[in-house]
Amino acid sequence: MRVFVTGGTGLIGSAVIAELLDNGHTVLALARSDASAQAVEAAGAEPLRGALADLNSLRAGAARADGVIHLAFDHDFSSADTLAKSVAEEGAALAALGEELVGSDRPLVTCSGTPAVPGRASVESDPVPTDGPIGGRGRTVTSVLGLSARGVRSSAVRLPRTVHNQGHGGFAGLLTDLARRTGVSGYPGDGEQRWPAVHALDAAVLFRLALEQAEAGTSWHAVADEGDKVRDIATVIGRRLGLPVESVPAQTFGPLGQIFANDQPSSSAHTRQTLGWEPKHPSLLEDLENIKP
Repeated sequence: MRVFVTGGTGLIGSAVIAELLDNGHTVLALARSDASAQAVEAAGAEPLRGALADLNSLRAGAARADGVIHLAFDHDFSSADTLAKSVAEEGAALAALGEELVGSDRPLVTCSGTPAVPGRASVESDPVPTDGPIGGRGRTVTSVLGLSARGVRSSAVRLPRTVHNQGHGGFAGLLTDLARRTGVSGYPGDGEQRWPAVHALDAAVLFRLALEQAEAGTSWHAVADEGDKVRDIATVIGRRLGLPVESVPAQTFGPLGQIFANDQPSSSAHTRQTLGWEPKHPSLLEDLENIKP
């Protein structure tokens, strides 16, 4: 299958490209800069120059492919305005990709986030939130899944709060970056809240399985660790960086503060049983041991 990938040079995207190529697919990847194009070529894929906001490039890429995997997102969480801009940009991009695929029965795999459900681990049948600072992403993925009624084999791989590799990535990566800047490995509240996690190489396998097998309109959970306590995550970060570990106000984390404070464990039992996905790489707490002081 020839697959058009957005976000192919990121932590997850680079793993997805390698996974696709290792399993006999060819890849056309969106590249917004010369450096990105060179990275795509070095990985063995073909670059297509353009940015996520360049809807004509997105349509051209989808038109040349047998399927699409969307991963691109501007992870600027510095303010509510920048976050809203990123959410809107992604919504327009997915609308363009979806329209190009209407009536083709080709797969469109997008990424989403695992939802938080009070009192239990979320499952694949739970709805994603459509309000709050990232509610726009929930509305967008709901629209993508709705394309199943218009001849698109659309599906969503829901990613946990931390997708990691070699100690980098996700919410845990943001905690690490903040610890380096402030001199404190901080966590919101009492730190008892739980975040799910997955290694990027395991997540990449699930994106491939969804591309190849997922029925139209379905959601899947890329969850290896159902829920690590945030205080435990901060403790490893603090030890690796030689910094004190303590609770800090939720506003320390900007527009994501309330999300950081939520207890949000998640299950992938249905995904594992149905698609045969089985995570094999290190857990988050193990992988954080790769953080360098």
